[in-house]
Amino acid sequence: MDPLALALIELGAVVFALGLLARVAGRISMSPIPLYLLGGLVFGAGGLVDLGGVREFSHLAGEIGVILLLLLLGLEYTAKELFTGLRRSWQAGVVDAVLNIIPGVGVALLLGWGALGAIVLGGVTYISSSGIVAKVITDLGRLGNRETPTILSILVFEDLAMAIYLPILTATLAGVSWLGGLQTVAVSLAVITVVLVVALRLGHQVSRAVHSENSEVFLLNVMGLALLVAGLASAMQVSAAVGAFMLGIAISGTTAHLASRLLEPLRDLFAAIFFVAFGLNTDPRSIPPVLGWALLLALVTALTKIATGWWAAARAGIAVPGRARAGVALIPRGEFSIVIAGLAVTSGAVSNELAALATAYVLLMAVIGPLAARFVEPAVGALLRVRPGRKEATAPVP
Repeated sequence: MDPLALALIELGAVVFALGLLARVAGRISMSPIPLYLLGGLVFGAGGLVDLGGVREFSHLAGEIGVILLLLLLGLEYTAKELFTGLRRSWQAGVVDAVLNIIPGVGVALLLGWGALGAIVLGGVTYISSSGIVAKVITDLGRLGNRETPTILSILVFEDLAMAIYLPILTATLAGVSWLGGLQTVAVSLAVITVVLVVALRLGHQVSRAVHSENSEVFLLNVMGLALLVAGLASAMQVSAAVGAFMLGIAISGTTAHLASRLLEPLRDLFAAIFFVAFGLNTDPRSIPPVLGWALLLALVTALTKIATGWWAAARAGIAVPGRARAGVALIPRGEFSIVIAGLAVTSGAVSNELAALATAYVLLMAVIGPLAARFVEPAVGALLRVRPGRKEATAPVP
């Protein structure tokens, strides 16, 4: 069959299947993300059917999906709110790093992967998936909740930490000198600083530049600028997702509201492709040998993320239900964890088993996280009703 015809058939089948999975998820009142991931695993490399014709497209579409997820998340907040959140939550960011890097480092050393393997696996277990978290918060209608700014502050702190970590990791894997690595970090920090200053001081000008009464022109302006900023950020060794998020922060007022309305359908489509593409590129046969270690890491780091979110939300004066929601929202791992493992394995400096462990771990966390976010509120509500003597039992749900 003609390759183009085959690719179109496979792509059509994937998109149609995504619609069916989303319908099933809606019937049982849960996020569709776990179904997207598992569907991709079944029909990807090593699965029942290998849809290789759409793999290249799905990779690019998935990247666009993450960019749109973070762009629309940024549109919900102003630069002032971001700075206030970071100022209040930097301690939570430090606690988050300590609690979630240590388990990965410990397992890598136990498996004999050495210091470099420990650095890599520590990064894999540390960072939450901004894309999955953003999708879950949106799906569950929690954008306006009091704990959401706390969650976003921790995610932004993590992404900014990646701007320092990834250049150092890349330089270490390549055998580059510490001086070369520090120069790369300096460039990354400079780019982030410039973007933050632009968002804070020139936000109105950015909004005017993209705004148009013509919806077609407006959509093209916003979409084009988002991809441009994300690409430039990535070229400067800064996360493309961070660039898109910062652009969303810079756009404010009526412009932000209209942009959200126009981009929501595109976000849903490309985000769904991102999640299924992750599963498509995973060979399920590589998972069983490392599944035990992956389960152990998943259990430990789910608890450490819950502890981080709970502590941060408590410091913000949020009641028990909001603390629980904040904790479970941070559980998913995703795009960054796979990037970290991919860099390490491609360099040939670490064992291929590390990639299999990272894949199994991310799949577990990407499924556990959305499910936990869906069911945590009823569980906490039931617990508080059982223990009516506690002060938090009567606290209003934020």
